[in-house]
Amino acid sequence: MDISIVIPLYNEAESLPELMEWINRVLEKRKFEVVFVDDGSKDDSWSVIENLKTNYPGKVKGIKFARNYGKSAGLQKGFEASIGAVVFTMDADLQDSPDEILVMEKLLLDGGFDLISGWKKERHDPLSKTIPTKLYNWMTRRVSGIYLNDFNCGLKCYKHDVVKAIEVQGEMHRYIPLLAKSAGFDKIGEHVVSHRARKYGATKFGIERFTNGMLDLLTIAFVQRFGRKPMHLFGFLGLLTFLVSAGLFIAIAGYKLYAINIDMEAKNITEISAFYVALTGMILGSQLFLAGFIAEMVSRNSPERTEYRISEKIN
Repeated sequence: MDISIVIPLYNEAESLPELMEWINRVLEKRKFEVVFVDDGSKDDSWSVIENLKTNYPGKVKGIKFARNYGKSAGLQKGFEASIGAVVFTMDADLQDSPDEILVMEKLLLDGGFDLISGWKKERHDPLSKTIPTKLYNWMTRRVSGIYLNDFNCGLKCYKHDVVKAIEVQGEMHRYIPLLAKSAGFDKIGEHVVSHRARKYGATKFGIERFTNGMLDLLTIAFVQRFGRKPMHLFGFLGLLTFLVSAGLFIAIAGYKLYAINIDMEAKNITEISAFYVALTGMILGSQLFLAGFIAEMVSRNSPERTEYRISEKIN
């Protein structure tokens, strides 16, 4: 199989026949499959997929969730089902153009990339969506070190090995380039693609996707850096907090002993506000250190602890 196209969808019954016809027209001379993942749609999307399976024999696969799990879950199951040497992801709303498929495939293979991400340079979206998107992309570039202009573009293509090596959970579909880089696939390119206005229905995403996206970015950044060595973060912060607080406590106690020694009047330790700051800091530092120790023990007992991607091997 040359190409797999994974299309997660939710209530997109109107657009699916036109999208499939367009894909088939573009790839009529190639061996391809389209994996539709119905994310618990309430309309006739699944019936449409069943009809497409009949109308395009050998070219359509369908997966239907019992309820709405989100785009990340749809992509993960679509990746698991795909068998193509090159795997594409595409939105079902006709805003991504299938005409880009062959261009991006050539760029991926000829350029030696692991992943090509689409860049919707000119968008047909309101300012309420484009401005937060620019901010989100800027922050993601700063955190990840991957200099893409449009991380959230649904149109991407991957080598087969990439989609089999990553695991997309929660809202992590926005950060697949980061997941790929973390798995050792760091040859990431970008291609300007056309962005078409939505033809049917309305967007399924609200403003909460930006807050969720920022939290997921922090999660990935932490897991990438400290996932296998959590003690390096929590232990360091705990030890630093404890030592600074203990130093403050010793200074307070030393001052009290000095005052007693020279018969100078001094406040009771419990009447000094800094005493409670020092006490709280030592408790917090101890808790952070213990949290790091527990996280390290959990990490060391994880079955994935010694899983590493091997690109070549000689026996």
